[in-house]
Amino acid sequence: MHYSQWGPADLSAPAPRVLRKVEARTGLVVEDVQTGWVGAIVRLEKSGGMHIVELADRRDKVRAFPLGFGFLLEGEPVELVAPTVAAAKKSTRTASGSVKVEGARARVAKASRIWVEGKHDAELVEKVWGDDLRVEGIVVEPLRGIDDLAAAVADFSPGPSRRLGILVDHLVPGSKETRIVANLMNTPGVRGHVLVVGHPYVDVWQAIKPATLGIPAWPVVPRSMEWKLGILKAFGWPHTTAEDIGLGWQRLLSRVNSYSDLEPSLLGRVEEVIDFLTAPVS
Repeated sequence: MHYSQWGPADLSAPAPRVLRKVEARTGLVVEDVQTGWVGAIVRLEKSGGMHIVELADRRDKVRAFPLGFGFLLEGEPVELVAPTVAAAKKSTRTASGSVKVEGARARVAKASRIWVEGKHDAELVEKVWGDDLRVEGIVVEPLRGIDDLAAAVADFSPGPSRRLGILVDHLVPGSKETRIVANLMNTPGVRGHVLVVGHPYVDVWQAIKPATLGIPAWPVVPRSMEWKLGILKAFGWPHTTAEDIGLGWQRLLSRVNSYSDLEPSLLGRVEEVIDFLTAPVS
């Protein structure tokens, strides 16, 4: 009798086990076998040609893992796969919730401007209201702080057809920002041509709803630590350099898709500024 090189016993060996495929949906709690990390899925993104899944543990610390094998779901080994996406209907609204103007070209920029405190503020406003602003011909410019706001406004020389809408962080009673704005609005020639509004947050990051990030609330940062670095540290993300801050912000911004991901206290102020700048000149 002739035997193959594998031997007769191999003919009856069990077939390799096929793991159940489970779609990586937000909120699903799984365990990474290799590290023992247990957490709820808060984000799925594609990076470098592969899918990365982020898991937040019960302390809201987040770690990222390659999508695929190596996960347990209620003790069962499974293969995590990217969710299937049904063909989406073409949206008729912009990210801000306004009706989309089909085929409209961006207008030539008007003299009027929206000023915000920094680059991150500008990127957030652009992501949600960019379509609307291009239709209206309004440009958003970062100030990089408002300590010299009065001088900047004087250089701009606002007027009836050259108006300014300014969005300020942490505009609450008794704050430095409130005093700066009060001094500006008492300057001759400013009222009627400049509108300053603000939100109550230390930084525009906090204007993103916690639920958008899959957390119950924004972490509390000790006064002894720079706020943004403290936030990144609380998330378990790199938090020592300016580059870390930039990368951390991009991760946060990537989770904002529309106005519904932002706090009403910011939404109302931005809409107020846009209405002010687009009102007919009397």
